[in-house]
Amino acid sequence: MQFEFASPWMALLLVLPLAVRLLWRRPVDDDTPSGQQRETLLHPGLEHLRASFGARRPGTAMATRIEAALLGLVWMGLTLALMQPQWLERYTETRQEGYDLMLAIDTSRSMTAEDFSRNGLPVSRMAVLKGQVDEFVENRAGDRVGLVVFGHQAFVLSPLTYDLEAVRVQLDDVTPGIAGDGTAIGDGLGLAVKKLRERPPGSRVAVLVTDGQNDGGLIPPREAARLAAREGIRVYTIGVGSTDDEVRLLAPDYRSYETASDLTIDEELLRYIAEATGGAYFRATDANALNGIYTRIDQLEKTRAESRTVLIPHPLYAWPLGAAAVSWLLLGLFPDGRARRWVGRRHA
Repeated sequence: MQFEFASPWMALLLVLPLAVRLLWRRPVDDDTPSGQQRETLLHPGLEHLRASFGARRPGTAMATRIEAALLGLVWMGLTLALMQPQWLERYTETRQEGYDLMLAIDTSRSMTAEDFSRNGLPVSRMAVLKGQVDEFVENRAGDRVGLVVFGHQAFVLSPLTYDLEAVRVQLDDVTPGIAGDGTAIGDGLGLAVKKLRERPPGSRVAVLVTDGQNDGGLIPPREAARLAAREGIRVYTIGVGSTDDEVRLLAPDYRSYETASDLTIDEELLRYIAEATGGAYFRATDANALNGIYTRIDQLEKTRAESRTVLIPHPLYAWPLGAAAVSWLLLGLFPDGRARRWVGRRHA
């Protein structure tokens, strides 16, 4: 905190009484002898008025000094109040310019393929993806994040929200097959675009994750990409899956395992979507690569923060104003530096 006067130029009033005392001269009547003043008040009860209002008695030098000191305190207090003393409290405000991020995640059966590893043990694509997306969402403070899942159909699992913890809880409940078996890439991207187009332009971002080819849905993926481009939505596409010829995944009954060898990714389509919208395409062949991809996206779409420091004034004029009031009260109680002398009314 720091102290200052809002109107320091009002301090010029402090010299005003001295200037008046030096420059002002009372006019002296030419017919009045030097050192004397002529009384011009004519009243039949002049003596009674003098007695009622308490005629001033000659005061001592000490009383005169006290009176002058009280008058000085009154004038000084009023002047300081007009100068508006104040404490300035420093307050820093941080404004974050966040993004609207919609995550579109493929939940088809092929996401159960165990071609990734963690600590030397095979894990499914979905397990690794959920862990990386969870960390990505956790680091998006200041952004609105939503979650779309798609398989045979697409639906919003979590709308755009600042409650990142709620999004992480919904993400933890995602399981392969939750949206049906299949890969409707166009529907998933189209639904993400539909939710993002309602947000202010310049901050719309979609992240599309899939491990296969479009094999269903109502919206062609390329048409969804063109719609995203018209709406100014950048789309980052991620192709998930290793280059192994054969991988193990859950069978259609989701109870037993089978081996598949035809799990290919339509990389040409994912590149087209990314290039058409001003985004980028990434290929994740293992857990480390997937982690690096989300780190790069986090850096590309980093929330911007601006700090602004303001000084909040706390007025202090009441203190000098109160001192002036107290001095004025004392001056009324002790005129001429002595206690007031009360004179009763005289009756004729």
